[in-house]
Amino acid sequence: MQPSYIEIGAQNDESVKLFFGELFNWPYTPMENGGWFDTGSVKAGVHGNDTTPNIVVYFEVKDIEAAVKKVIALGGQCDEPSPNEPGFGRFANCVDPQGIKFGLRQIT
Repeated sequence: MQPSYIEIGAQNDESVKLFFGELFNWPYTPMENGGWFDTGSVKAGVHGNDTTPNIVVYFEVKDIEAAVKKVIALGGQCDEPSPNEPGFGRFANCVDPQGIKFGLRQIT
């Protein structure tokens, strides 16, 4: 599996846009609820109002249901996979047995 998407959650998304945009020279595309950076290899979504700022990496999988089952079998936890989102695919938010957040993404 390889990273296919990054989600940046922050209390203040405007600050994130300025900081990471300037730091890495990433172009930003605004959307209705946040937006995303074009990193050159993957998109990095940005959203605000997150009480625990973090960066979550989503890994591409071929079969999201099978990948969720494997995470659970290995002692992790996952949300139910999302419905297909046009232009994005399906995703599931997960944590490993220690509580490390990550995501799974099936591109459709």
